[in-house]
Amino acid sequence: MQQSVLCPGLGAFAPWPGYGVLAAETEVTALVGNLLKLLSPFESVPLRHFEGAVGRWTALFAVAISLIHCWMNTVGVMMTIKMNAIHLGTLMALTFILCPALPSSPMKRPSVPDVAMAAFSLFSALYMLLRYDHLLAVNMEPSGMDLWVAAAMIVVLTEASRRSVGIPLTLLSLFFLGYTRFGPYFPGLFAHRGFNWERILVRMVFTDEGIYGTTLTVSATYVFMFILFGSFLAATKTSEFFNDLAMALAGRYRGGPAKVSVIASALMGTISGSAQANVATTGAFTIPLMKKIGYPDYFAGAVEASASTGGILMPPIMGASAFIMSSFLGIPYVKIMLAGFAPAILYFLGIMFMVDLKAKRQGMKGLPEDEVPPLSKTMRERGHMMIPLAFIMYMLVAGYTPLFSAMAGLVAIIVVSSLRKSTRMSLRDAMVALEEGAKSSASVAVSCAIVGFIVGSVGMTGLGQVIAMNIMHLSGGMLWASLLLCMVASIVLGMGLPSTACYIVVATIAAPALQGMGVTPLAAHFFAFYYGTLSGVVPPVALTSFTAAGLSGGRPSKVALMGLFLASSGLILPFFFVYNPVLLLVDFSWLKFLEVFAVAAVGILFLSCAFIGTGLSDMTWWERLLFFASGIVLVYPKGAGFKMALITVAITASLHWLLTIRRRPLQAS
Repeated sequence: MQQSVLCPGLGAFAPWPGYGVLAAETEVTALVGNLLKLLSPFESVPLRHFEGAVGRWTALFAVAISLIHCWMNTVGVMMTIKMNAIHLGTLMALTFILCPALPSSPMKRPSVPDVAMAAFSLFSALYMLLRYDHLLAVNMEPSGMDLWVAAAMIVVLTEASRRSVGIPLTLLSLFFLGYTRFGPYFPGLFAHRGFNWERILVRMVFTDEGIYGTTLTVSATYVFMFILFGSFLAATKTSEFFNDLAMALAGRYRGGPAKVSVIASALMGTISGSAQANVATTGAFTIPLMKKIGYPDYFAGAVEASASTGGILMPPIMGASAFIMSSFLGIPYVKIMLAGFAPAILYFLGIMFMVDLKAKRQGMKGLPEDEVPPLSKTMRERGHMMIPLAFIMYMLVAGYTPLFSAMAGLVAIIVVSSLRKSTRMSLRDAMVALEEGAKSSASVAVSCAIVGFIVGSVGMTGLGQVIAMNIMHLSGGMLWASLLLCMVASIVLGMGLPSTACYIVVATIAAPALQGMGVTPLAAHFFAFYYGTLSGVVPPVALTSFTAAGLSGGRPSKVALMGLFLASSGLILPFFFVYNPVLLLVDFSWLKFLEVFAVAAVGILFLSCAFIGTGLSDMTWWERLLFFASGIVLVYPKGAGFKMALITVAITASLHWLLTIRRRPLQAS
């Protein structure tokens, strides 16, 4: 469950040496490489992995953090803001220990500044525990000491964000902080009266409308416990079972390893909240297999990157964004989880269509039978590890809270894994799971805290309403134009941001505009969630693609561009459920749902045929254009009507079939 082997703030945009030379094949890839170079002032620096006494103490600290969170989320009843302070303080301290400040920083031990900032992180948590009740009693009138601690907290949090999350989110958050202070100096509608530093410090640090706000509450509760749930599943080698299961289901068919990658990434997505972790877990197994049957290295990496990015869209965990969406919308998490199934399945269908058509065009076959594990044997040996996952889904659907479901799921893992020796957890395995759970949660906690600057700024300045009005004005009141503007804004804002942070930013700024134009709240927030997630495969800052490139050996710029190409149907998918919210189970009826789902699936198939250039046979350029136009038409079956959608499908498919029949004698001759 470890989220990344890199500290993004030190080079998330430069994960391979000499990328400026490697990206010079074409004008497009050269441009991508130059943009990456411009945005990358530091080299990539791996997380520290200590040995000896330092390693043991760090591991014990991480285990203690996980145990404290288990206590806080069960019997340790306390004020929410105090719990958030403990959550952020402990995980910031862990961040400073594990993430070096610079490439030249010592790797075998934390430096003196690292220890000092880790100590201050713990002090900030203790300060909130001891001081917050007094601040409430004096109506948030801070003393000089309070203001100095608040200012230092902002500085330390900013540094933690730079190290663990990355430069883009850090700079964006600081920009909003500056916007709150210097509002009168901004142009036109964006100007506001501004706020003094004392009010900003109090709002951002000592209230639940800044860094200790809703997003951090979600991180401290649901997100941490579900990440811990995933860590315990990983400790039982469930990822190996998912790989074997995917291999048994799809390995023997044409392009089998690529389909294995898609299925394995979808399965891993049910327990992993990180696209990078998904790539590292499944890609190490599937990428060599794809290259073995003839896929180019860049294509193999792109398949894994696009599929692993989709893993965040797959319920029940869906990264941290789904839990935050539940808090923003004030609806039970189970409704978010159930609403996410149909769009996620459509996304993976799109990638599956692409890899299948690519394999058909290149004449690829599947793996030999002797290399494909029997499905019955796979299920017999490790199939019982699906029980905890099914159990936690049942608990959520049955109406239990996500926290209770996560704790029950942890117990279920321990009990079920003990049924077979190959999956049975030892005390050491449990300790490693607790350690990895804390490490994987650190960057999530820091990102959820620093976006508090953005959320707090929007609340203080009314920026969200200003942007919403401008989007509606620029679009001329046309929904499709507003969707395009919000899509572009989401992708641009998402470059270099974790999916969770991107969702929060876009949901805070763009979702109100969509709701103002009649889009249902759930569809508006899912729109933000999807584009926030898919930013991981959009160049020039395609972090998931670069992780996959390291495993495939492909040129990162080519992997990024091909990953975007494979995920292109997913970039169109949010338009489906905005126009047809029945896909999100809004105004649900089985007949309407199946009708819209079928039209969406055919639309994605047509788009995939157009992108790859083959269907029943290889297509001419105008056939590809016809399939592309038909796929776009099917995005909006609500407006055209189901009958019109059927007519579009019938005409396009019939024409392609007739042309294929005509071409066959020519090919035979």
